[in-house]
Amino acid sequence: MSAEHSEDDLATRKMQFLYALRSKGVTDKRVLQAMEEIDRGPFVRGLFSERAYEDMPLPIACGQTISQPSVVGLMTQALNISPRDKVLEIGTGSGYQAAILAKLARRVYTIDRHRRLVHEARAIFEELDLHTITALTADGSHGLPDQAPFDRIIITAAAEDPPGPLLAQLKEGGIMVLPVGQSDAVQSLIRVHKTASGLEYDEMRDVRFVPLLEGLGKE
Repeated sequence: MSAEHSEDDLATRKMQFLYALRSKGVTDKRVLQAMEEIDRGPFVRGLFSERAYEDMPLPIACGQTISQPSVVGLMTQALNISPRDKVLEIGTGSGYQAAILAKLARRVYTIDRHRRLVHEARAIFEELDLHTITALTADGSHGLPDQAPFDRIIITAAAEDPPGPLLAQLKEGGIMVLPVGQSDAVQSLIRVHKTASGLEYDEMRDVRFVPLLEGLGKE
């Protein structure tokens, strides 16, 4: 295949990628623009790189996954991020979600229990000139008390309930989006609004995520 045909093919795949996002309910213009600007390609390596523009989750290192793009879009949209927001992400994974958040928020802190994933994500953030992201290796179930409170919190691993330490780090008026449920069953994606009178929950859709685990990974 010639370079010209290869580029045309890539452009077509990217156009179909954005169309798939809209058809799945990602309609926020700022979110769509961020997902157009952040190429999923660099975040998918090895055997699965050819499938980077398909709307499906894919395996990455350390037994983790890069989420389905439409789910990334819906979670980002549900956060309703403003340009002045400080966002905490639990579960850096490939770094794809954090890169999109960085296009929308003032500051992004992202945590993963796997040192290798954080190292690889940092390298991509550097390549993409995304200098408003701080990526850390830590136990995400404890959040990041030193930088709290956060305007928005996103968790990309399933907990049985929204973790108390993370709810405590969410600012009043803030939003948390996360999958909730048993790791071996269908989970629900929920949005939590923290108000002066308590917590309000919205159930969004069924999803499947890796479980939220305590402690650090082995690599």
